[in-house]
Amino acid sequence: MTRILSYNILVGGTKRTEKLARIIASAQPDIVGLVEATDAEVIETLAEQLGMMHVSISGRGKHSRDWQVALLSRYPILETKVHTYPAIFTRRHLLEVTVEEPDGNPLTFFVVHLTADFFSGPAGNIKRRGEVQKALAIMREKRGTAHLFMGDFNSVAPGEPVYGSKLIRYMMHEREKYYQQMAAMPNYHPAPRQESVFRSFILQPILRTLIYSRPLSALLDRISPRYAQSGIDLLQREGYVDCFRTINPRTPGFTCPAGALAGRIDFIFASPELASRLTHSDVVSTGNGVRGEEASDHLPVLAEFR
Repeated sequence: MTRILSYNILVGGTKRTEKLARIIASAQPDIVGLVEATDAEVIETLAEQLGMMHVSISGRGKHSRDWQVALLSRYPILETKVHTYPAIFTRRHLLEVTVEEPDGNPLTFFVVHLTADFFSGPAGNIKRRGEVQKALAIMREKRGTAHLFMGDFNSVAPGEPVYGSKLIRYMMHEREKYYQQMAAMPNYHPAPRQESVFRSFILQPILRTLIYSRPLSALLDRISPRYAQSGIDLLQREGYVDCFRTINPRTPGFTCPAGALAGRIDFIFASPELASRLTHSDVVSTGNGVRGEEASDHLPVLAEFR
């Protein structure tokens, strides 16, 4: 069996290395794709504690939007490529890593962090769709071979919900706690200016009315998916298989925010050649005595292949 984990560790995971390691170890993965891997020391420490090799894009992030990615592996690493397209992946990269499975066959992973930019409305959807189109163009070189596309897509699958009222409530009351905890860290990234709007004195009364009114909250929840559905349909048309949804057709599988689950935006997609080997997939909410929200604002996704 080959066990794969995809995990957004929140702004580098600094000062949360032990908790992250315990969550990851509980899933017993062979491969771990890490998103927001902006702290090289955290990646190195995780690899050492978990007994894995690692590949990381550059070092620490120099900007709050330098959401870099990394990969940990128990299997021998055969090849690594970093795909950089500044005009498409704004301050981001697509990491490609090929490993050798125990049977001697190669298996390739593409790790990505798509743009969020929900405050831009439809423009955010357009950006993410362009990123997926570029990734598909890159992955066509692997057509006919086993490979995976995974990470934080900041999108939901067509037809799936996003509870916008829960997201706003979380951003008003809970998310600031993460930034307060990280304020003393050497590579501290302050909360993006757009997020601060949710805690502004002027908007507080309006937002409180919105999230505590049942009719208004229901309306918000109904329209929220329009701002977070982009690109997943393109992957499905190309034959990529959503591992979690294939194994769990009726389970929500929400991954974010970990402390107030409102949507499923973290995915592991398998190529058609690999999908037939899929045996299990799950969202990891706890591990080795650590709750998911203690380690990150995302929950990791697991997929197992025979």
